[in-house]
Amino acid sequence: MALDPAEQHLRHVEKDVLIPKIMREKARERCSEQVQDFTKCCKESGILMVVKCRKENSALKECLTAYYNDPAFYEECKTEYLKEREEFRKTGVPTKKRLQKLPTSM
Repeated sequence: MALDPAEQHLRHVEKDVLIPKIMREKARERCSEQVQDFTKCCKESGILMVVKCRKENSALKECLTAYYNDPAFYEECKTEYLKEREEFRKTGVPTKKRLQKLPTSM
């Protein structure tokens, strides 16, 4: 039984694990300024980071939560996932391997 590459139905694991993983990765990219600020604060504060970096942590949480709760962002990530899955079903090659550089000499 071959899977239809263009089929749009999502399994439980895709909805609850795989698409949220893409959302986390993309949200971290889009909140990179807040991630950098928080990381810098933590490095400078050492053990006291819990107390000293509250402002940076709150800004980072706020930015990430805004993306996690945005239905349009979920749909964007879902569409990206479905495209990757469709390509995998057509070729049998995972995205990571497709994106790796091919050797120049054989």
